[in-house]
Order: sequence, then C-alpha cells, then structure tokens
Amino acid sequence: MDEKKTKAPSTTADVLIQKITPHASRHKGKAFVVKYGGNAMKSDGLKKSVMADIARLSSIGIRVVVVHGGGPDITERMKAAGVEPKFVNGLRVTDQATLDIVKEASAEINAEICGLLKANGIRAQNVQGTVIAQQKNAELGLVGKVIGVKTEKITKVLDANQIPVISPLGIAADNKTYYNVNADTVAVKVAIALGAEKLVLLTDVDGVLENGKVISKMTASQVQEKTASGVITKGMIPKTEACVEAVQAGCGDAVLLNGTTAHALLFDILQDDIGTEIVK
Repeated sequence: MDEKKTKAPSTTADVLIQKITPHASRHKGKAFVVKYGGNAMKSDGLKKSVMADIARLSSIGIRVVVVHGGGPDITERMKAAGVEPKFVNGLRVTDQATLDIVKEASAEINAEICGLLKANGIRAQNVQGTVIAQQKNAELGLVGKVIGVKTEKITKVLDANQIPVISPLGIAADNKTYYNVNADTVAVKVAIALGAEKLVLLTDVDGVLENGKVISKMTASQVQEKTASGVITKGMIPKTEACVEAVQAGCGDAVLLNGTTAHALLFDILQDDIGTEIVK
C-alpha cells in the first residue's frame, strides 16, 4: 500500500510521531493555531486523543496555540438554567445571563484542556485578555467583533515552552466589558496576529465535500467558486471563509480536519490526503 494513503485507524500515534520527527525541522519554532471544539470535545476518549496529539506536536518543537469552542456545552447549560438559546446567522444572541454561562463554561473547558496537556507532559496556560473586541451589533447583544490581538501574553507563554489555551471571549478596550466571540473567528485572528505557519480548524466532517469526495486542496478563488456553485454550504461557508482570510493575511496554510478521525493532526503534518487544505 502506498504509505501516503495509510489511514489513521491502522497506524499508532507512536509510529506516526516517529515518521514525523525526521521532518520536524521544517516546522520547528513555527506557530500552529489549532481550533478545538464541536464533536472532538464530546467524548473523553476523543478529548484525550486530540490533546495527546497536540502534546506530541509541541514535543517536536512546534509552537502550538489552542483556541477552544464549547457551543454544545454552553447550550446545555443555558437550557438547564432556563435560558432559551437564540441564534442569528449562526451567532448566539448573548445577554448578560448568557455571557455569564459562556464565561463559566469557558473557564471549565480551558482548565480541562490544560489538565489533559499536563497529563501528557506539556505545560499549558489559560491566556486571558488577549482578544480585543467591540460589540458586533445591537441585535446580537454582547457578541463581539475582534478588533485586535495582544500577542505579548501569547508569545511569552510560547517562549516558556508552554501551550497557550485561549477561550472564545473578547474584552473591550476598557478592560471591563466582555464579549462572546465565535471561536473560529478568534482562531483566525490569533493565527494572523502571530503570523502562524498553519491554522487548523477541527470540525466534524472530513473537509469540503464534492460528490461525496473530499477536495484535498483549494485556493481562495476556488473557495469562492465552490461557494457560488453550491458545493460549499451552510456551516462550511464561515469555516472556509475563515481559512481564506487567514492565508490571504499571511498564514502559510489553513486546513479543515475531522476532529473525530484518529490522529488527524499527525496525519496532516505528514501531508497525507486528509482534510481540506486551503492555500493562497
């Protein structure tokens, strides 16, 4: 079998990391921003697997930054608190009660990620107050539009050989008002601010599908064409647009990976045919 086509379930992470290590020099010292959320967060087994792979990437010298989501958890907490979730164009309408739940959930998710990374021998740190935001519009309430990223805190943690873990919260210039911010958006803005070599959005599908097959590589113009023709639809539209924004702003590449596929992050480093890579 062609080694390049080897699929995740038949190969252990240890074998993968052995394959990656000889090629690690081209990535060493480069920043990778990984957006982690959705179905990859649903089971303990998946959480542990993804975090173990992120720790492995860090161990070979890649400067990994994790941006986490938490939408399903937040929705469950809102319902338990008797707060009915409302969405406009995919964004959660956020009043103060909702924001309090978002902050509470984010703190717990962030702490869990840091704990899982620590269990894999990699120190991690909750990096707060790095995303500067302002209100997106009145209809959405306390939903933020990112207007800047303070990279100093992030790079300080990276320089200490730790992994920064960033929650999807923005803070206003007054350092008092918080906003709920889409996690994909936070990941893109952080990747751009850091000049990251790679942005990875872990999702729950194998990538951009056309006639049931994954499109392995796309340019920004091809994303526009496939969106116009109806190949890219619904929730994949903002994700591909986020990837395009990242590469057009200077990131090396951006990739959509299925976070439920075993060791998808490691296979991506080996440049296997996995996920959809978007290049400038």
